[in-house]
Amino acid sequence: MSTTHEPGRETSPTTGAGRATAMSRIIVIVPLVLFMALAALFFFRLGSGDPSRIPSALVGHPAPLIALPALAELERAGMPVPGLDAASLKGQVTVLNVWASWCVPCRDEAPLLMQLAADTRFRLVGMNYKDQPQNARRFLVQYGNPYVANGVDASGRAGIEWGVYGVPETFVIDRAGIVAYKLIGPITPDNLDADLRPAIEKALAAPGPSSS
Repeated sequence: MSTTHEPGRETSPTTGAGRATAMSRIIVIVPLVLFMALAALFFFRLGSGDPSRIPSALVGHPAPLIALPALAELERAGMPVPGLDAASLKGQVTVLNVWASWCVPCRDEAPLLMQLAADTRFRLVGMNYKDQPQNARRFLVQYGNPYVANGVDASGRAGIEWGVYGVPETFVIDRAGIVAYKLIGPITPDNLDADLRPAIEKALAAPGPSSS
């Protein structure tokens, strides 16, 4: 007796294996597509605007309570320059500049920091980031020392607490010790007038903390 096969009823023995292979591909491809989409979004957001405007999680929150030692043998107007302590970040407006001697953009912004230092309505302080003491002192001798206080963050731990992306960065802290503004990247003539000075003026105009 001969056998016949009805049209449309034939099945391949590899159908199950094919489905498994397709599912495996989907499992691999979907996470890859999601990763590429997130990477593209991140790249677009960085590339489409001013990186100095990346929001900081610290803005609107208290400045980190971190004490940093002074840079040894550093003097200003014949007096030793103190380190940084948390208490000094309250009671008056403070501009904190994160810098290093190995940072090329720090050299470019140095004259603008000297200009800011001439304004005695606020304190300009520094955080020397992952630097060698002798190189840091040499830098300040060559480019000028605008800082009334300067803390040494040799390990980079304080930079992590401050959310530092890179060097240089500049923070404005109001009289209550709250971070009011963050500038990522070097100070330039443009962002000095358009962003940093207005942020400082806003902090100066704000009422101080209540004495009650």
